[in-house]
Amino acid sequence: MKRKNIAIVTGASSGMGKEFVLQLPDYCTKIDEIWVIARREDRLNALAKKSHVKLVPIIMDLQNNKDYDKLKEKLKSEKINIRFLINSAGFGVHGYFEEQKENEVFGMVDLNCSALTKITHLCLPYMGTNARIINMASSAAFFPQKRFAVYAASKSYVLSFSRALNVETKDRKVYVTAVCPGPVDTEFFKKDNCDINKTFYKRIVMAKPEKVVSLALRDSAQKKELSIYGSMMNAFYMTTKLIPHRILLFITKFFL
Repeated sequence: MKRKNIAIVTGASSGMGKEFVLQLPDYCTKIDEIWVIARREDRLNALAKKSHVKLVPIIMDLQNNKDYDKLKEKLKSEKINIRFLINSAGFGVHGYFEEQKENEVFGMVDLNCSALTKITHLCLPYMGTNARIINMASSAAFFPQKRFAVYAASKSYVLSFSRALNVETKDRKVYVTAVCPGPVDTEFFKKDNCDINKTFYKRIVMAKPEKVVSLALRDSAQKKELSIYGSMMNAFYMTTKLIPHRILLFITKFFL
């Protein structure tokens, strides 16, 4: 029996994950199925109607360790070749660390760091030559941020992990790209607990998800380790490389 070429996308029910599902078939025409992972089955079913590639919903809460058995068993039971793994699940809460709820703080670490690592560890053995991993990081990964302490730290983990993994897997021709956008116009910035959307400069650099995803897929195809959308975010990245973080933290405390 011939192996199926599949893609796996986490956080597929909304935001960036959903956009990856919609655009991916145009960038990789050899995909037979996209396995979409999220908690909201109704949204995955609605998404399936918009896709011209077969979607296979896998209902998982990535913060529940027992749910990983679903994916583990499915990977073992089917003859597959994972062409793309897109880790898009994640969330952030803006505010002072000591004022944040325990489930918010540890939820960010669990979903942004632990879940991404677990999914990658499960899927990597099923990835062959010329496969791609795309991990959603953030421009918040570039340096520590006041009132975004845990989120920025979690995305720094994603960036560091992605870069190291990219080096480890190059010999077997599996390439890893960390996507580091600035603010993106998704549900993330529409939540009541995310007052960061009221910040003037965040509104100025707000990007459309379809453009961020399109660039991410192109950069992944070109085996780039980083995908940063927009000239302002690229300039921001260079600034965080040139100026010591303690100085940036002092400057940003006046408007973050």
